Amino acid sequence: MNENLKGKVALVAGGTRGASRAIAVELGRCGATVYVTGRTTATQRSEVDRPETIEGTAELIERAGGTAVAVRVDHLEPAEVRGLAERIDAEQGRLDVLVDGVWGGDQHLRWGEPVWEHSLEANLRMVRLGIDAHIVTSHHLLPLLVRRPGGLVVEMTDGTAEYNAKFRTGTSLAFYVAKAAAHHLALAQAEELRPHGCTAVALTPGWLRSEAMLEHFGVTEENWRDALAGEPHFCVSESPVFVGRAVAALAADPEHGRFSGETLSSGRLAQVYDFDDVDGSRPDGWRYLVEVADAGKPADATGYR
Repeated sequence: MNENLKGKVALVAGGTRGASRAIAVELGRCGATVYVTGRTTATQRSEVDRPETIEGTAELIERAGGTAVAVRVDHLEPAEVRGLAERIDAEQGRLDVLVDGVWGGDQHLRWGEPVWEHSLEANLRMVRLGIDAHIVTSHHLLPLLVRRPGGLVVEMTDGTAEYNAKFRTGTSLAFYVAKAAAHHLALAQAEELRPHGCTAVALTPGWLRSEAMLEHFGVTEENWRDALAGEPHFCVSESPVFVGRAVAALAADPEHGRFSGETLSSGRLAQVYDFDDVDGSRPDGWRYLVEVADAGKPADATGYR
């Protein structure tokens, strides 16, 4: 454990699992006090209906030597988010890092279905989770963040701004809109935060070996390469720790304002801050996707990790 974030207070919204869980752990490992929110607790599951809980994330943070506070919050409920802001203010009097990873919409996805065939209810639910919840969170938490210069907002997304500039056949329209919105949220927040000396970015992992993805392929983090037999391009995948290290490095950089308004990737930040994934490699997933997978070339991560 290093302590380059000692004394800092972070909130990871939607930190129950996946990239956001790993980000929360790495922020805690670096000394920050980390508030973790989500809808799934030890006694109550969200619509995602997975076993990971906010208490589980808090336990991982504490095992890493950090300080964690788990708070059940539905970020689509303004009163709950307002209460969260009031609690952080009362207990800490500050907020230095806000990571908005609120999502929980994967079960509504139907790849390849045009919008008129896809459930309208499911489409609108994804938009609410990916956009409305983020705006509610910003409205109530940013007043805490702007009290001190140097604050950082990270809007989690899926895909670089360049990749998402084009809608690809087979993508779900509502998923695309919800995730691409993060680029514009970061742009707008960067301008609103600039007079306060604070920074906003969007950030995407590469092909993430999340709990759900590993389960989908029937593998674990220890034997994930067994999945290559069925999906060879999975060779460029990355562990959630990789993006966690990206956010921790960005948060600890006193000059992170130079990135404000940009969409960053874990692969790009690994080159900037000189960190590796858990296996010692540096996956560059989005460059691989464009240059190898989308180009129809055989799977080969040489030069991409």
